[in-house]
Amino acid sequence: MKTFQFAFDPLWRPLLAVVAGATPDNSMVAVGDGRLVVDFGRFGIDTPLENIKDVQVTRDYAWFKAIGVRGSLADRGATYGSSTAGGVCVCFHEPLNAMPLFSSPGLTMTVVDIDGCAEAIREAAGLAA
Repeated sequence: MKTFQFAFDPLWRPLLAVVAGATPDNSMVAVGDGRLVVDFGRFGIDTPLENIKDVQVTRDYAWFKAIGVRGSLADRGATYGSSTAGGVCVCFHEPLNAMPLFSSPGLTMTVVDIDGCAEAIREAAGLAA
């Protein structure tokens, strides 16, 4: 099982702890054993690797679109965001409940090792780079 830590920007750390219960100690992405497991404080997902359709790296977010547990009205995607530097966006065949009452076809996660996490998910899911 490969694990990746979230990139907690010190500016947003107190807010994330209060709003999402997310801290560096309880937030991570784990890939392996046929599953993708993401924990972000009180939020998280657990899905088989077969449910992963695509993996993309995105960078340079506006803070108001990236920090916290967020849902997009444009594409229904969810974000577990702790930094504005960038993240890994995973698209699913079957949408997941990454947030209460919100079924999401994708989840963006702002991890420290963006490229390494994206590659690990692609490799484990059998997707081309």
